[in-house]
Amino acid sequence: MTHNSIHSASNHPPAQQRDPALAPRLLIMFVVFLLLWPGLHFSELDLGVLFDHGGAQAMGSLLHNAWPPAQDSDFLQLLWRSTLETLAIAVAGITLALPPALIAALLITRALSRSGIPRSGKPSRLGRCLRWPLRSLLIVLRSIPEIVWALLFVRAVGLGPSAGVFAIAITYTGMLGKVYAEIFESVDRQAAEALIGAGASRVTAFLYGILPNAAGEMLSYTVYRWECALRASVVMGFVGAGGLGQQLELSLRMFAGNEVVAILLVFLVLVLLADQISRVLRVRLL
Repeated sequence: MTHNSIHSASNHPPAQQRDPALAPRLLIMFVVFLLLWPGLHFSELDLGVLFDHGGAQAMGSLLHNAWPPAQDSDFLQLLWRSTLETLAIAVAGITLALPPALIAALLITRALSRSGIPRSGKPSRLGRCLRWPLRSLLIVLRSIPEIVWALLFVRAVGLGPSAGVFAIAITYTGMLGKVYAEIFESVDRQAAEALIGAGASRVTAFLYGILPNAAGEMLSYTVYRWECALRASVVMGFVGAGGLGQQLELSLRMFAGNEVVAILLVFLVLVLLADQISRVLRVRLL
C-alpha cells in the first residue's frame, strides 16, 4: 500500500456502527409506555387539582397557623400518651406475632422434614397434611393489609390500640412465618443432617444445627418488620386504632396546622430512633 493510499484512508472515518442494544431499548420504552398509560388513565390522575382554587384555599388555611408547632401543656400530654400508644402497638403486635410465626415456619419448612434430610427417609404423612394448609393460611394472613384487619377489629373490639395490636399480630404472623421458613431452608443443613444421623431429635437438630446459622438473618428481618410495624401503627390510627395516627386524623379534621406539624415532628423523631435502635441491634447481635 502506497503512502497516498494510506493518507487517503486516514482522511475517511470508519463507517458508524449501529448500536445493537438500540432495538431492545426502544422496545422496552414502548412496553413501559403501554403499561403506564392505562395506569394514568384509570387512576384519573389530574395534576390540575393541585392548583384548583378550592384545594389551594383549604391547604392554605391548614398551613396558615402551622408554625410554630403546638406547645400547650394539654396537647403535649395528649401527644405523649399517643406516642406511647404507637410504640406499644408496634412492640405488642410483633411480640404476639413471633411465637405463631416461628411455629408455622418450623411446620412448613423442609429443612427438618424427612424429604429435606436424605438420611431420614420418606416424608411423613402428617408433614404432608400440615405443610400446604399452613402455607395457604400464611398467604391469607399476609395478603390482607394491616389497615383492613384494623377496620375489622375496630368493629369487633371498639376504638383504641387493641385493634392495632391484633391487626399487626395477624398480618406479621404471615410475613414472619413465610420469611423464617425460607431462611431455614436456605441455611447449610449439613450440621442438622449429622445430628439426626447420630440419633439426635429434630428439635435438637434445629436448635444446634439450623438456628445458629439462621439467627442473624432472622434478627435482621424481625427488626426491619418492627420498623414497618411502627409506621403501620400510625396509618391504622386513621381508622380508630389509637396512637399518633388517630390524633393526627383529629387534628386534620379541625384544620389545626400547628398540631399536625407537632405530630409529624414527633413521628419523624420516632422513626429516626427506631432506625438507630435497629442499627445498634444489628451491630451488637449479628
